Amino acid sequence: MAEITAANSGIYQFDDQFKVNRLGYGTMQLTGAGTWGPYSDPKQAVSVVQKAVDLGVNFFDTADSYGPWFADRYLAQGLKGAANRDEIFISDKIGQTRQGPNIWTPHGEPNYLRQQLEVSLMTLGIDHEDLLFLHRIDSHFSVEQQVGELKKLQDEGKIKHIGLSQVTVAQIKEAQKYAQIDAIENLYNVGNHQDDDVVDYAQSQNMAFVPWFPLDTGNLTKANGPLASIASKYEASPAQIALAWLLKRSSNILPIPGTSSIAHLQDNIAAANISLSDDDFDTLSHLTD
Repeated sequence: MAEITAANSGIYQFDDQFKVNRLGYGTMQLTGAGTWGPYSDPKQAVSVVQKAVDLGVNFFDTADSYGPWFADRYLAQGLKGAANRDEIFISDKIGQTRQGPNIWTPHGEPNYLRQQLEVSLMTLGIDHEDLLFLHRIDSHFSVEQQVGELKKLQDEGKIKHIGLSQVTVAQIKEAQKYAQIDAIENLYNVGNHQDDDVVDYAQSQNMAFVPWFPLDTGNLTKANGPLASIASKYEASPAQIALAWLLKRSSNILPIPGTSSIAHLQDNIAAANISLSDDDFDTLSHLTD
C-alpha cells in the first residue's frame, strides 16, 4: 500500500524558495458553527494541524475571518515546534469583516487592510506573509487602492506573494496593473467549475489556483452521491475522487480540503495516490452537463 503523504500530489513552485506539495489543508472547519467562534475541542483542532504536517502537508490556507482569529490561533499552535517549520507555507486572507455566524462583509479600506495584516502576523507568530489574498474586492474602494496597499506591504517585506479571492478574469487583469498577482482562490470543484476560464487564465499567467470548497462541504462525498460509482472502481472514497479530479485538472491547482477529523484528513491526503484515467476524468468533468 502506497504511503499516505501529500508529497505524492506533486510540487507547485512559486519561486526559487517558495514551493509546496500541491495537496494542502484549509483551516475553515476549525471554528464554531457558521465559521464563528472557537472550535468545540481546541486540542483536537491543534491535533489535526499537527497530523497534517506529519502527512506531508506544507501548504496551509487560513484567514483572520475564520472565527474570527480562532483558526489562526489553532494553526499557529499546531505548527509550533514542527521540525520542518521553515518549509511550511501559509496562505492568509484579509479584507472581510464579521458581525456574526455566516455573516461576511468585505471591507477594503487600505488602512484597515494594513491593520488586518499586522494583527495576522502577531496571531500567527510570523514576520511576513508567504502568500496573502485580498479575501474579496470591496466595491466601495478602487482595485488600485486595495491591491495598491498590498503592493506597499509587499515592498516593505511583509508579504512575499499577493493573491486575489473570488474574482473574474477581468478583475485579475485590472489588479495586474498595480501588482504582480501570483495566486487566485475561487469556488471550484468537480461539481461546480463555472470558473474554468479563471483556472486557465491563472495557469497562463503562472498563478496558482486554490479552489475553496473543493469537496462542496461534503455534498460531493456522500456514499450515494455523483462520484460513488467511479470511487468504487478505484477502491477509493468519493472525496478522494473529487480531489484527484482537481489535481488532474490543471498543474497549477492546489486543493485545500478542510476537516476537523483526523480520519477524514488521512482519507483526503490519500487522494494523492489516485491517478484518474483520461476517460474517467472526462466523465467527471461533465457531471453537470
